[in-house]
Amino acid sequence: MGITIREPENLDHGCAGAEAVAHCATCKTRFLAVCSVFDEQELIAFDRVVQHRCLPAKAMMFDEGEAADFVYSVSEGMVRLFRLLPDGRRQILGFALPGDFLGVALPLRYEACAESVTSLRICRIPRGAFVAMVEEKPHLLKKLHELAGREIHAARDQMVLLGRKNAEERVAAFLLTLRARLARSSPSSVTVPLPMSRADIADYLGLTIETVSRTISKLARERMIVVVPDGVRLLDIARLDELAAN
Repeated sequence: MGITIREPENLDHGCAGAEAVAHCATCKTRFLAVCSVFDEQELIAFDRVVQHRCLPAKAMMFDEGEAADFVYSVSEGMVRLFRLLPDGRRQILGFALPGDFLGVALPLRYEACAESVTSLRICRIPRGAFVAMVEEKPHLLKKLHELAGREIHAARDQMVLLGRKNAEERVAAFLLTLRARLARSSPSSVTVPLPMSRADIADYLGLTIETVSRTISKLARERMIVVVPDGVRLLDIARLDELAAN
């Protein structure tokens, strides 16, 4: 694939309200991000290193195996993380949301591909500069350990989901988990936006597109959800919770 972020003249290309590109002090999701541990002076120094970027939907950020020259923090939008198998099939590993950090293990090469699902605001930090900060600031290292623990927990949940749950249980768990993650950066809502495609959901849950569509239709018939233009509305969270917990 070999596609990376280009450096267009207008660095805000693809973002709605591009003139309002946030910097660290005004970032609405900073309380979730890796930089939340910084005090005012540290944040000023960090802002000198960070490269604030906007990307349109369906833009490649980096490829698996490419030199990991940057780490990223998502400020707005959604990113799909995936790997391509030798036979061309795709496995989606997850979806990064506002506040998520890409590169917590500080790898020398990216271990997956990353592509924007929606228009995106990101903070791009040169890897070398970030490693130097980690070495100098124990509280930043502690934050990375916290994020790493969260990734391990999510990976274990995904293993159980793929290995032991049926289609209905997988879809219910996916919707509830996405709702909980989105609630970290915005008021909790019974409506769960689904900007990703059915194919994305299928590749993440280890199902076919047809199975995902049938399962969503079945949950709708049973009055647990209702499909709306931008996603689904959860009508019976208790039943979904019970289903996901099986």
